Amino acid sequence: MKEIRVGSRRSPLALTQTKGVLKTLQAAHPEITFTLKEIVTKGDRIQDVRLSQVGGKGLFVKEIEEALLSGEIHFAVHSMKDVPAELPEGLAILSIPKRVTANDVLISKDGKKLDELPFGAKVGTGSLRRQAQLLNYRPDLTVLPLRGNIDTRLRKLREEGLDAIILAAAGLERMGWTGEVTEILPTEIMLPAVGQGALGIEGRWEGEATSLLQSIHDPITAVTTAAERAFLYRLEGGCQVPIAAFARWEEGEIHLQGLVASPDGKEIFRGERWGKEAERVGKMLAEELLEKGAGEVLKRFGG
Repeated sequence: MKEIRVGSRRSPLALTQTKGVLKTLQAAHPEITFTLKEIVTKGDRIQDVRLSQVGGKGLFVKEIEEALLSGEIHFAVHSMKDVPAELPEGLAILSIPKRVTANDVLISKDGKKLDELPFGAKVGTGSLRRQAQLLNYRPDLTVLPLRGNIDTRLRKLREEGLDAIILAAAGLERMGWTGEVTEILPTEIMLPAVGQGALGIEGRWEGEATSLLQSIHDPITAVTTAAERAFLYRLEGGCQVPIAAFARWEEGEIHLQGLVASPDGKEIFRGERWGKEAERVGKMLAEELLEKGAGEVLKRFGG
């Protein structure tokens, strides 16, 4: 194979992530030409409403997956949190590089941490998951919708009367903007999205690119994100219901934390589970939360 065509969303963060992967692959395979193809997804085109209002799964990957299935591109680099738990027939996650920081972070206008924000402070986020956990921890806060690229959100913090915004640490880390961070939010307060901080490289099982991608595969990240995705898959979660999960590899086992909440944060079902088999750990934790009452929240809010 002389040329490999690689798909990516057109956002600055997505392109930075993809170029980082390609730089590593190019160094290991100088004989191959890697060609980057930028693809605009539905989630990129619709920027003026919450993702939960757009509806459906795969808002940031569907058009890219269509390009994979047609053979237009050989593989694609995704933020793992954008990839639905169920993939189209014929496609698979072929490689998962080592995860960076999974936490969410607070960036405030005046350098105040979450506990220091004034009563009724305005906090921007486009995520129902973040909204629910914020309101559960600080019911007095006013959570306002916020969409756009990282630089757009930082500009809105300065210009639109917000006191703070919540972003993923991973995006800021990859863009070299960690200096903007006021506070890294602990998972006890803000459990991350499934797969947050990890990249997933998707392609066809029979594709020629499969073997070369193994050089950047991280088994620990793969097994922990697999547990999170199994949790999401059992819950059949989309964008309409706040769902969070984060797994760590500790002392030879997977430690998975999971959460299902109502968008207003008044109902939160949370649990944790240990085990060695990723799919079993994820499924069993989901079953536990469903038994506690999370199923009613999923039904009520259309998950």
